[in-house]
Amino acid sequence: MNCHCGSHRSTAECCLALIEGRRQAPDAQALMRSRYTAYVLGRGDYLVATTVPRHRVAEDAALIAEHAATTQWLGLHILSSREHDGEATVEFKAYYRQDGVIAVHHEKSTFARLGGVWYYESGKLYEAAVGRNEPCPCGSGKKYKKCCAKRT
Repeated sequence: MNCHCGSHRSTAECCLALIEGRRQAPDAQALMRSRYTAYVLGRGDYLVATTVPRHRVAEDAALIAEHAATTQWLGLHILSSREHDGEATVEFKAYYRQDGVIAVHHEKSTFARLGGVWYYESGKLYEAAVGRNEPCPCGSGKKYKKCCAKRT
């Protein structure tokens, strides 16, 4: 099965190796992709562990697992990625279905490299919706207006 992050590699070769601690993310974008996959898999422990220490909240792991049980993640689209001197930003849209409605999580995340390891630092959220003429996030290959938008 292809990795949830959209890399077209197997989950085991791609994000699961990071999530299970078998290797470190080589860059901020790889960490971002693995964090998306962790949301898909309900791995709140990984999401907490990959947050900069000063922003970690251990209780978030359980909340993320609860959220994962009611959310179907549909896909990740990286819009931009920039790295410089141990700091990075990755802007992305993550598509998901919750309570039968497709929505978009649009965020510009900041990352920091501490002791040679990449960590998520913070994110700025943007209002977003799936455009009627965009490809449907469900993966059907149809335009959104001809697919899932008709069901809502």
